[in-house]
Amino acid sequence: MPAYEICYIDNQGKLSRALSVVFDSELRAKILAHAMKPAECRQLEVWDGDRLVYSRPEQSDA
Repeated sequence: MPAYEICYIDNQGKLSRALSVVFDSELRAKILAHAMKPAECRQLEVWDGDRLVYSRPEQSDA
């Protein structure tokens, strides 16, 4: 099963918390990321190795 890294970014754009999880699908990692999101964090990211598989809110170029 793949390992995913869940990262939480605070309001200043700094990494606030990170955890590694092992799941059989990206969907389960995404669900856990939302369920455990700290209130003080504005963004979350889910990584599969060096590949970003999910980010909320989505990044924009603006």
